[in-house]
Amino acid sequence: MDDSDLMARVDREFIGMVSPTSPRIQAGGHPCQGLYTTPKGRAPKTAFIATHYNVDFSEHYIAPYLATRGFGFLGWNTRYRGAEDQFLLEHAVIDIGEGMRWLRARGVETIVILGNSGGGSLMGAYQAEAIAPTLGDLVRGAGLEALSTLPRADLYISLNAHQGRPEVLTDWMDASVVDEFDPVATDESLNPFNPDNGPPYSEDFIARYRAAQRARNQRITDYAKTELARLNAAGVPDRLMPLFRCWGDLRMMDGAIDPSDRKTPWCYRGHPATANKSPSIGRANNLKTWLSMWSLETSKCQGGEQLAKFDMPCLVVQGLADTGVFPSDAHKIFGNIGTSDKRLQLIKGAHYFEDSRAERDAMADLLADWVNSRA
Repeated sequence: MDDSDLMARVDREFIGMVSPTSPRIQAGGHPCQGLYTTPKGRAPKTAFIATHYNVDFSEHYIAPYLATRGFGFLGWNTRYRGAEDQFLLEHAVIDIGEGMRWLRARGVETIVILGNSGGGSLMGAYQAEAIAPTLGDLVRGAGLEALSTLPRADLYISLNAHQGRPEVLTDWMDASVVDEFDPVATDESLNPFNPDNGPPYSEDFIARYRAAQRARNQRITDYAKTELARLNAAGVPDRLMPLFRCWGDLRMMDGAIDPSDRKTPWCYRGHPATANKSPSIGRANNLKTWLSMWSLETSKCQGGEQLAKFDMPCLVVQGLADTGVFPSDAHKIFGNIGTSDKRLQLIKGAHYFEDSRAERDAMADLLADWVNSRA
């Protein structure tokens, strides 16, 4: 989508910073990096910040849309950009805090956290930690000081956000996997791509499938804990493990489940049957990363417990053509938010509103109007 007209009306500044728990590498790269987009020639007093677990958000598509509406936008990356397999929540939160401090030092008076896509639960975890810290037992020294003094944001927006990292992976898991180290082995009675099972899928099949997805997540967690204990006893800190077949959400094949305007069968990687055969989301993890990010049992990257702490105004926006975040996800996020000052808006558009400039503009207007009414 051509947004060159917008880019001509904004300024961009690169920021590279060290983190309290990660220095600049010898090759020169900073662990924390981002681009600050602002209206040309202006220093806004209200700014957004957005970060993802591993996707580079520095050039986020929405930045020029919000900048031309008078806001700053910091597309911020932690040390884990492109390094999902090494992710640890406590250090990601510390890195986000550096971006928040930078905005405050720049004179920004109102900071809006934008929790977009997978970054929704990460930014939610950041704000929750700033409100009521829970991760202090995982770090020491300068890291502990950073966690105990995280700057709070003033407003929160959830935009086409997944409920949480463990929730989305489990919802997308192919429940018919019987061996995590064999990408072929399949329980045909649970195979979502076996036409004998659907679509359409029966209520009984859906219930069995969802239970098997959760059981798969727990099996991996059990393995990660046991293997980590075995390795640590031998003085080995961690190891990588593969993850296969994670494009199996029944909603991607059956549009009657959690109905919306989305295309089916479809997912972010095309046809789910094809995407499911290739390594993709969560394709490799350190054992500690699985336990920190993906595990339903141990991860603090789950949305509900974090959002319940929120006491500031919140907006939840969901595009109805999204093929990976669904209306029920938006409703659950909205229900989990603790504050009474919250709004849910279901609008036209796909995951990144990539199909229509008009839809992007309408979404940006919605965000801008809401922020202006609160800032």
